[in-house]
Amino acid sequence: MAEQNLRYQSGFGNEFATEAIAGALPQGQNSPQRAPLGLYAEQFSGTAFTAPRAANRRAWTYRIRPSVAHKPFRQITNNLLRSSPFNEATATLNQLRWDPLPLPTEPTDFIDGLMTMAGNGDLSVNAGAGIHIYAVNDSMRDRFFYNADGEMLIAPQLGRLLIRTELGALDVAPGEICILPRGLKFRVELPGGEARGYVCENYGAMFRLPELGPIGANGLANSRDFLIPVAAYEDLEGDFRIIAKFQGNLWEAEIDHSPLDVVAWHGNYAPYKYDLARFNTINTVSFDHPDPSIFTVLTSPSDTPGAANVDFVIFPPRWMVAEHTFRPPYFHRNVMSEFMGLIFGQYDAKEEGFAPGGASLHNCMSAHGPDADAFEKASNADLAPQRYDDTLAFMFESRFVIRPTRFAMETPALQKNYFECWQGLKKNFKQG
Repeated sequence: MAEQNLRYQSGFGNEFATEAIAGALPQGQNSPQRAPLGLYAEQFSGTAFTAPRAANRRAWTYRIRPSVAHKPFRQITNNLLRSSPFNEATATLNQLRWDPLPLPTEPTDFIDGLMTMAGNGDLSVNAGAGIHIYAVNDSMRDRFFYNADGEMLIAPQLGRLLIRTELGALDVAPGEICILPRGLKFRVELPGGEARGYVCENYGAMFRLPELGPIGANGLANSRDFLIPVAAYEDLEGDFRIIAKFQGNLWEAEIDHSPLDVVAWHGNYAPYKYDLARFNTINTVSFDHPDPSIFTVLTSPSDTPGAANVDFVIFPPRWMVAEHTFRPPYFHRNVMSEFMGLIFGQYDAKEEGFAPGGASLHNCMSAHGPDADAFEKASNADLAPQRYDDTLAFMFESRFVIRPTRFAMETPALQKNYFECWQGLKKNFKQG
């Protein structure tokens, strides 16, 4: 598949029609008696057939061979990949923070490089999420992957990912994200030779744009800035493997051809990417500190309005102009649980100790906020308009308590002294 096939269509949740060869899409019906060019018609459904029209997601694919043409699956090792129930380690109310996980020294592709840090919920009832970090140095060559347990939000921190999928290719760099729908087959290549980043495996309702409410029609992420790949296929035969994640375990099946053989497709169930620099940040222009929900890019809603299964929130470059206001994130305790990562730069509430590629976890009602140095600096700062340029942090926020894995609690990357960053907060109280 040539690099010129890295082309995109724009729009979030739109109906698309794309063909790599003219005439590959049938006209007038989805599954004619004989599909054009000797292809097989196959529907790829991301929702129940009876889902309301506005929520229904499916794509009709026209492929060289149907997806069923593979040998039986057999279970293989999960390595450091974990899923619900997240019960290896006790859920903790202590604040946790990790240094960046090291890159591997042995050849490690995207599947083997997934390391689960935490998670919550129950994938068997489509609730909660798994949170992983990948650290890899080798492209997937004869292996393909799909996840039957949830969609995957991938946020690169180091190195580009070239993700070749059934429905086209995505080139995703640090500062961008991509979403790979549940069940989509793909292969990850590394143009730069090594890569690291974060994955949110969403078991719940599919990510969507949040409602804007009083903000009005404009702001935050705009649907036209989301990019969907055009059709591009592989017609390859050989000794390949499909790796599937199903009910928390990895399974492998032999296949004698590339499953990325979709010549044309139409529908609204497809992978997409988004440049976080296009996020239209909303903030105060007077005083006080708005809640971080104003930075929500995508949300997976739950059955409780306003309490998300998981939100994806970013803290991007922006102006800070609030008067008479402590500008960094305020001290707080929250019913929602927060897992944070840093793509580049510094996070304004933690200028030391929170490095790009690192992570932190603050669970339900666990107090957190700026460290002692950040508090002193911000309390005495000149409140002229200030531009935050070199920074991009994000948060996976969930209504469910986030439980760390045994690996996350035992890795040398866990900062045992994280709590000390608040111990220098001194008593300033003056009576009368």
